Amino acid sequence: MERIAVIGGGSWATALVKILSENKAQVSWWLRNQNDVEHLLRFHHNPRYLSGVNFNLAYVKPTIQLAECIREAKWVILAVPAAFVKAALSVLPPEAFTGKILVSAVKGMIPHQNILITDYLQNTFGVPASHQCIISGPCHAEEVALEKQSYLTIGSHDLKRAEQFCGLLRNRYVKASPLDDLDGIEFAAVMKNIIALACGIAHGLGYGDNFQAVMVSNAMQEINRFLHAVMPVPRDLNGSAYLGDLLVTAYSQFSRNRTFGNMIGRGYTVKSAQFEMNMVAEGYYAVESIYELNRTLKVNMPIAEAVYRILYEKVAPGVEIEILKEKFH
Repeated sequence: MERIAVIGGGSWATALVKILSENKAQVSWWLRNQNDVEHLLRFHHNPRYLSGVNFNLAYVKPTIQLAECIREAKWVILAVPAAFVKAALSVLPPEAFTGKILVSAVKGMIPHQNILITDYLQNTFGVPASHQCIISGPCHAEEVALEKQSYLTIGSHDLKRAEQFCGLLRNRYVKASPLDDLDGIEFAAVMKNIIALACGIAHGLGYGDNFQAVMVSNAMQEINRFLHAVMPVPRDLNGSAYLGDLLVTAYSQFSRNRTFGNMIGRGYTVKSAQFEMNMVAEGYYAVESIYELNRTLKVNMPIAEAVYRILYEKVAPGVEIEILKEKFH
């Protein structure tokens, strides 16, 4: 029986605990709020996210003690927003993850440091890349809760290790596949959130499906240029971990990045949109990191730059999208 720790109390963490515990893994689940832990112990569901999912507490142990949560785990899944990773892990000593396999379910970068989560784990806790995996889509937590057919990609430099973790996730409604492009998958996951923001902004401004199709098509070219600049290895961007994940994030009603962008396009300020959503849109933080990173790379990235100017330089969304549409072909 595998022992797995899940760090995070949001919708994606909740969905992963559902999958793993129903596959009869022993899951130790860290949540930051004691009231949420007590609610789970009493009512068997997360009061904040995917509250329709009931957990069998024979397989799930919620706790607010992070060191206790990870102590006996072989696999540690990190599923908190990128902006809060440092704060969440700050209570742990540098050797906390020695001998463990870290699996990132985070779709963002460490703000201001502009590094991937996997790089942060290696730099801060000494977790080698060979002991890390990343979970990619296309998959929304809400559809996992509804047990809709879903697909996951597990990226790792070690395909055997990725396949082992895939085995922990597969069930009648989840198919999981291994892929050896750890960095490419992680950067693509960051980029697709930025593109979803742009799609949401355009939708909020009244642009239709025709324009969004052209935007997504151009976005794939933008992602390709960026990945070639940061990690130039052969990869098929038509695969579900790249194109599939982009499509579901750009188009789905469950995409919080698209929802956030839609609110910006309709005239919300960043703070008012964040307050009303009460969830983190990773693309908001990611676009600043990508923009700063690209100061050195100098990749042609008109969509990412437009989103950055709208969110951080307060350029009117209508003006930016009007300029952007002339760059598409």
